[in-house]
Amino acid sequence: MSIKAVIFDLGGVVFDSPMDVFARFESRLGLPPNTLNRHIVRRGVEGAWSRLERGELKLHEFCVTFDAELAEEGIRLSTTELMSEVAQHSKVRPDMVRAIRRLRELGFKVAALTNNWTGDDGRSDRSEFKEEFDVFVESSKLGLQKPDPRIYQVACVELGIEPLEAVFLDDIGRNLKTARQLGMITIKVGEADKALAELEEVLGIKLQEK
Repeated sequence: MSIKAVIFDLGGVVFDSPMDVFARFESRLGLPPNTLNRHIVRRGVEGAWSRLERGELKLHEFCVTFDAELAEEGIRLSTTELMSEVAQHSKVRPDMVRAIRRLRELGFKVAALTNNWTGDDGRSDRSEFKEEFDVFVESSKLGLQKPDPRIYQVACVELGIEPLEAVFLDDIGRNLKTARQLGMITIKVGEADKALAELEEVLGIKLQEK
């Protein structure tokens, strides 16, 4: 099958990664590197972070719950301050936005598939970028989060494609693994220009200006 659609994660792909903010926060507090991410993974689907991304907790509820979780492990920090920094420092990557627009000009369907959250104002994270995509699939609206295969299947149904007809870009290995198992071509994103060069190679088109 030929590729008909490209599916983008948001944080760490179209925007700077919140993990970068985590790293700075940990360094400032003297915590070992990757403390917060390890905690999130260890708590799994019942942890506060997963519940936030599935829309089961509003942001203020998450902050209280995540503070308590961390305190159980002897980690003291302000989740409210952490999430404020995430919001302030997660900036858009212009090259990615230009590539998304170029893909649509060339006739590809483009989707966002994001694990996100709902603020106390009821708005979901990054919802202002919906117009850049043909399809915008949000964990906080569906009650599903990557790497649950069902959320990828929702994206494909809304795009009107089969998984084999999609390329998926994400910065997290476990999210890419599910996509590959469903038959998607996957690209792990670190630096935007390298990821876009790989996407250009897969699609046989030019997306970046030189």
